[in-house]
Amino acid sequence: MSESKSGQWQWENAAAGAIAGFATVAAMHPLDVVRTRFQVNDGRVFNLPTYKNTAHAILTIARLEGLRGLYAGFFPAVLGSTLSWGLYFFFYGRAKQRYSKNGEEKLSPGLHLASAAEAGALVCLCTNPVWLVKTRLQLQTPLHQTRPYSGLYDALRTIMTEEGWTALYKGIVPSLFLVSHGAIQFTTYEELRKAIVDYKFKRSKQNPDNGDNTLNSVDYAILGGSSKVAAILLTYPFQVIRARLQPPFITIKLASGEKSACQFKPLLFMTLIFCHLQQRPSSDGIPRYMDSWHVVKETFRFEGFRGFYKGITPNLLKNAPASSITFIVFENVLNFLRMARKDN
Repeated sequence: MSESKSGQWQWENAAAGAIAGFATVAAMHPLDVVRTRFQVNDGRVFNLPTYKNTAHAILTIARLEGLRGLYAGFFPAVLGSTLSWGLYFFFYGRAKQRYSKNGEEKLSPGLHLASAAEAGALVCLCTNPVWLVKTRLQLQTPLHQTRPYSGLYDALRTIMTEEGWTALYKGIVPSLFLVSHGAIQFTTYEELRKAIVDYKFKRSKQNPDNGDNTLNSVDYAILGGSSKVAAILLTYPFQVIRARLQPPFITIKLASGEKSACQFKPLLFMTLIFCHLQQRPSSDGIPRYMDSWHVVKETFRFEGFRGFYKGITPNLLKNAPASSITFIVFENVLNFLRMARKDN
């Protein structure tokens, strides 16, 4: 493969990934809002509503906050998803090309895993500020006592002013651990893809290397959804850690019924040791988290094992079909771009 064709192929991957990311967020964002609110609420939070289940959450948000509440944080989500998927497929394609020596060798599952992990880490470093802002915007409700952010620009400006630029990378450590999520998903996708192509090859006697013509949108939907489910079940706790490390100031009710002026320490659930103060500081400067080990103990104490997977139902409802949409759009757009290039 020549250098010019290789570069063009990488940008085709980036363009297809960006379009797929935009389509996915546009279709599934309300469920993402619900998932985020479930993740950070351990039942003792004062300024977040309590939802019975996913359907009740959607109806409650729509009734109390309207369409704006269901699409809270939509702009940074669209920006983050479009940018993330575009960069991810770009870096993933380059890594696969490098490991396969410009396509001369087939990649093993281990090299697929390495390619996906490498791409995920690079994307994480590029987009963490956008996801932090999205999380904070999604957690704003009418019950908040602090001045809410008016939008993406105001959130970025306020965070930079009140907390400094390093605050934009709160949650970066669990985000880097979440690279394993994408690595598992893409490795599962690639291996299942090869299995389906081989199966169809045996039935139709086509060239097994020509998978683009062998697979259709239904295949892409099944591959995308099943690989996402596998990744979620294995890595979901990391997502809750990141979500709870990033939210803004939250007040709680004390035993006397009075509101506390201090930050509430949300209860996390993983045994990972992250020694970061990841939250927006309160007016008196008291940090939200003392250390991760305390968070782990508190989660076991108050929430048990179920706290580890809080919000997983809306997460699966949102991300399994979202992943199907992503890969349907990505694969079809990529095939279209390749056909257009050949025609030219």
